[in-house]
Amino acid sequence: MQRFAFLVLMSVAASGTTAAGKELSAALRAAAPGADPVAVAQAVQAMQCAGQPDGNPVSRLVLIDYSRPSTAPRLWVFDLATRTLSREERVAHGQGSGDNHATRFSNDPGSHQTSLGLFRTGDTYVGRNGYSLRLEGLDPGVNDRAMQRAIVMHGAPYVSEATVRQLGRLGRSWGCPAVRADVARPLIDEIKGGQYLYAYHPTGLPAPGASAARCASRGTATATIPAAPMRRVIAPSPRVAGA
Repeated sequence: MQRFAFLVLMSVAASGTTAAGKELSAALRAAAPGADPVAVAQAVQAMQCAGQPDGNPVSRLVLIDYSRPSTAPRLWVFDLATRTLSREERVAHGQGSGDNHATRFSNDPGSHQTSLGLFRTGDTYVGRNGYSLRLEGLDPGVNDRAMQRAIVMHGAPYVSEATVRQLGRLGRSWGCPAVRADVARPLIDEIKGGQYLYAYHPTGLPAPGASAARCASRGTATATIPAAPMRRVIAPSPRVAGA
């Protein structure tokens, strides 16, 4: 059956998550049953509150759940147009945040710790860690020094099954969300250029309700994302008497 996609403008104010946001959260939870429902809901609400400066639709949402061990898949990429899971990957955390489990988070330069909160993806470049993606931290005091700290997504050889067998965990970065080297380029190309990444941990900021507070501080914010796919329903032809 033919599917039609259209754009919906979702507006979130201090009152909390919209009905459209709840529908999106439910769809993403169904697409990634291994993801924490609270983390998914916070990611959707944060994205809605952030808006989209250039007005272009958001097509990807990345969720990282740092409450899970580094040995487990804890990065999910959602296709917002189809409400499906595009990727599920392991991702490293900063060496200052812990060993297999990340327990400490920071926005400070030199901490080598992971930052939590909402990020907007930027442009790409090739640096000492190869093909990399700049991340703009959107939460003041939580991750807004990401550019200053050179927190980027990149591939790393220590994100591998071999490292897990050797160390019992992934290797660690200097605070960057590092992924498998062989998936770095296609993953980065999928999420670059104004998409959203939400880094979650239940003990860290943003705390429950912070997204609503963020909306209140910014006024009414909007994010344009593809709405749920629509299906055309073809009504049956009326029966002709005597046919």
